[in-house]
Amino acid sequence: MKSIIIGTRGSQLALAQAEYIRQKLLEKNPKTDISLKIIKTMGDKFLQSPLSRIGGKGVFVKEIEEALQRGDIDLAVHSLKDVPTELPSGLELSVICKREDPSDAFVSSKYKTIQALPKGSTVGTSSLRRKVQLLHLNPDLKVVDLRGNVDTRLKKLDRGEYDAIVMSAAALKRLGLEKQISQVLNFIPAVGQGALVLETRKKDKDLKDKISFLNDKKTAQATFLERLFLKEMQGGCQVPLGAYATCNEMSFLMSAFIGSLDGKLFLEHNVKGLLVDSQKNVLSLSQELLNRGGKKILETIERAGKNT
Repeated sequence: MKSIIIGTRGSQLALAQAEYIRQKLLEKNPKTDISLKIIKTMGDKFLQSPLSRIGGKGVFVKEIEEALQRGDIDLAVHSLKDVPTELPSGLELSVICKREDPSDAFVSSKYKTIQALPKGSTVGTSSLRRKVQLLHLNPDLKVVDLRGNVDTRLKKLDRGEYDAIVMSAAALKRLGLEKQISQVLNFIPAVGQGALVLETRKKDKDLKDKISFLNDKKTAQATFLERLFLKEMQGGCQVPLGAYATCNEMSFLMSAFIGSLDGKLFLEHNVKGLLVDSQKNVLSLSQELLNRGGKKILETIERAGKNT
């Protein structure tokens, strides 16, 4: 291939991630013309609405995937946590890059830790998963929706609109803003959080061969298990759940949860074992959470969605 067009969202973070991939590919293929094409997604267009209300799954990837199907771009760079478990026809996740820090970060100019927040403090987040874990930790917090790119969120914090915000540690680190992190939280992250994925057309064998060096086996194994859990739980951005797996040569460990929207019901479960049994064990973990009350949580959220 003489040229490669990479599709990406236009946010500062998305561009930084896509440029990182572009530079890695150029190092291996210095004679190839590799460019970025910015594509605006539904999640970028409706910044005033909570993510759970503007289209469910795929709000940050659908338009990019459509461009990939049409042939407008050759390669898509996504944050894996934004990618639904079911992919459009003819596309595949060809590369899972080595994971950055999957943690959630507590950011505040007033307080050094989340435990130091006074009763009634306002905390901003874009994620139902984070909201539920915040309320489970401290039901006296006022957790409000926070949309916008990383810079916008930090500016809102600086203006005093929030006492603190919670966001991805990986996002801050990739933008060189690690010093903004007041505390790394012991939350269960979103499925795939911290990992970049390269999506291609299935038929583009030459391109898949060119980018294969960026694949990280351990990250790919771990996030496959997380996405298996997500699929079993029928999860998306409108469902407050999370999962995090780690894998080595022989074994794996995974933690997962689902919670009610008010944080009062918080169901967590861990599973570990041999890697060869991992898929079976993750399915058992999913069933365990569903049987303990996860089904009721999903039904309640579905009813609430129909009434909005």
